[in-house]
Amino acid sequence: MELDLTKTQTLLAAYEAIPKVPSFLRDRYFPTVPELDIFKTDDVLVDYKDNGRKTAPFVSPIVGGKVMTRQGFTTERFTPSLIAPKRTLSVDDLKKRGFGEAVFSGVAPAEREMLLTMRDLRELDEMTTRTEENMAAETLINSKCIMKTITDEAGTTQNNEIKFYTGDVNPYQYTPTTGWDAGGAILDDLNAMIDMLTVKGLPASEIVVGADVAAAIVKNEELQKMLHNNRMNMGSIDPKELPAGARYIGDLNVYGKIIAVIAYTEVYENDEGEIVPYIPADTVVLTAPASGRGLYGAVTQLELDNEFYTHPGRRVPKYVPDQAKNTRAMILSSCPVFIPKNKGAWISAVVTKL
Repeated sequence: MELDLTKTQTLLAAYEAIPKVPSFLRDRYFPTVPELDIFKTDDVLVDYKDNGRKTAPFVSPIVGGKVMTRQGFTTERFTPSLIAPKRTLSVDDLKKRGFGEAVFSGVAPAEREMLLTMRDLRELDEMTTRTEENMAAETLINSKCIMKTITDEAGTTQNNEIKFYTGDVNPYQYTPTTGWDAGGAILDDLNAMIDMLTVKGLPASEIVVGADVAAAIVKNEELQKMLHNNRMNMGSIDPKELPAGARYIGDLNVYGKIIAVIAYTEVYENDEGEIVPYIPADTVVLTAPASGRGLYGAVTQLELDNEFYTHPGRRVPKYVPDQAKNTRAMILSSCPVFIPKNKGAWISAVVTKL
């Protein structure tokens, strides 16, 4: 049975058959629950809680009980920017030997179109995943995300920003008192960052660090002495590989609180063509797994029958033919946004002296 690649449902099925690219920050800290986090509208509802630490009161039997207000939360309506990488296929492409294909393979143009379509979908998905990973990193580091959106064919852009605090100063960033190469500074600063989370009842179980911070932790002489002190369990250094460019360095006992240290040195190419890390070399983020959510707005598009259709999902493919030029384009659309479950669900810091 021949597949009709012009139909969105066929392309959706083809996309679902492609192995998905893992993305450490997105997958670990912003999991998506399809029933709750994939919306059927262009807008998404951004809910995050205001955590409190109230205690239950003592009352006399005559009073019977004291009414306690429910934990509050903030709801905002937000329209995520559209991510839509595009790949064009021409008649000449169907005549050329594909990557990894034998010189005289005998592959017919129709078969090559199917192979190229699957390859295009996979590569467009990888590009979108890198954008999502960058959004996740920016949200963790700055408690906000700026989506630079192209608004016309000339390449004009405007910023679509979502921010998870009020005012101009991010209250969820910590300023270290000294460089982390100084004795005691790492534990003291980490302890202060942990307190910023635990005072609100939020979990603090691991730090994600850039390359220079990871090196500073491993090479710190005071920590090395603590880590090798058999009489006191101050943590362990035990490097292990994690998925998608992350490395488990070890555990630190920060005055009784065990914190896992994860180095994340994965890189991407920015708009200027520079190769940069998702987590800058001098940056630390303290949080816990699943501290956020990955939300997706629906994609509305005009299809070949000249009707508009709205598709909920993480990715929505579209077939766009140009008969006059004997080409067709494949577009893979997505409308993601990454949010905290609670206000101030992570604390970031920039270590300026390493």
